[in-house]
Amino acid sequence: MAAKKSKKSTEAAAEDAPKLFYIFYNQERWDNWLNSLKAADFDGDENSEDMPEGFRLLDGLSDDITLGVIKVIRLYQNQRFTVEESRTKIRDIEAIVMGEVTDGMLAEIIGSMQISMLVLFSAAQKYLEGSSPAAETVKDLVKEGRKVVDKDPEEALDIASSIGSAVINGTSCYGKYVKDTDEPTLFDEWLVEVERIADAMKSLKDFDEVAGEAQ
Repeated sequence: MAAKKSKKSTEAAAEDAPKLFYIFYNQERWDNWLNSLKAADFDGDENSEDMPEGFRLLDGLSDDITLGVIKVIRLYQNQRFTVEESRTKIRDIEAIVMGEVTDGMLAEIIGSMQISMLVLFSAAQKYLEGSSPAAETVKDLVKEGRKVVDKDPEEALDIASSIGSAVINGTSCYGKYVKDTDEPTLFDEWLVEVERIADAMKSLKDFDEVAGEAQ
């Protein structure tokens, strides 16, 4: 696959590839999601086991952002973009998603999601830098991340980002590492996003086979 080629050959091919028009995450798309979330019910029916509408929308928003970033990655792997173009486009998405939300209740809800998204942007940039650990190291990285998260969240984020980079590079995401717990740590939340990255990579496996399908 293109991701396994040398950086120089990938860059050269990307320079020569036709520059198609792709629509990625933009401010209007983000604002539409926020407006939908403002109007959504986050309390739900106490007699129903269904997830409240607001949290379903929030999950959809997380998927949407992740897919937006992985589209850039796939186009880089397909030699449509150079590494610098890809970095810039991902930074542009990050600037929108991680911007301040001033609405009171919504700010708290989006703030929690933004913390989870930290690993998405960091993992994508690590991958583009060629900094992806070997598949056989992932299990040890998970153990180390769980060990350090309480005393050093920044190191735990770096570890989770490395795992995410490995997943982008083709390593299988092992669902067994994601704990089903009522009190997840930050590291657990980042692993959930890594699993979301893996799902996005699978769903976009054939992305850009036909020009113009990226919108």
